[in-house]
Amino acid sequence: MATETDHAKDKPVNILSVLVQDVDGIISRVTSMFTRRSFNLVSLVSARTETEGINRITIVVHADEEKIEQITKQLNKIIQVIKVLRLDKETTIARAMMLVKVAVTNQTRPQVVDAAGIFRARVVDVAPGSVVIEATGAPGKLRALLDVLEPFGIKEMVQSGQVALSRGPKTLAPSH
Repeated sequence: MATETDHAKDKPVNILSVLVQDVDGIISRVTSMFTRRSFNLVSLVSARTETEGINRITIVVHADEEKIEQITKQLNKIIQVIKVLRLDKETTIARAMMLVKVAVTNQTRPQVVDAAGIFRARVVDVAPGSVVIEATGAPGKLRALLDVLEPFGIKEMVQSGQVALSRGPKTLAPSH
């Protein structure tokens, strides 16, 4: 798993939810804004929404209040951006997905499978010398799973960026 620099650890993690028109090049426009302004993206996930022609981009960034305000203003300047919302930690559900290939023997396989079960992860592939585990959850949960699996030997790992929604009836989507 990528390690954060000490500089990034000092800044709070912020999640921005951005509704955009589904047009060619929109991800490039958003990421180039971050590059031009030297803002550091932790993750960026773009996906379709329930509304045809509108995508939601979930951006995770380490930044203080001043930088978040600048990022929000700059995003709102992009014509295809419909709405930008900074999600509140207390009222947000955020999840990432991870696939991890773990080395196993006939003796250690049951322990690895049990460890996956404890974290509500599931085994999605079994081979003679390895298993692949799929897990979803908050970054802390995924890190804890990795900590448990590391002694067995992690052969390969990939993790998505976070996706997030606010709890309750309020939505980011424009009114229909």
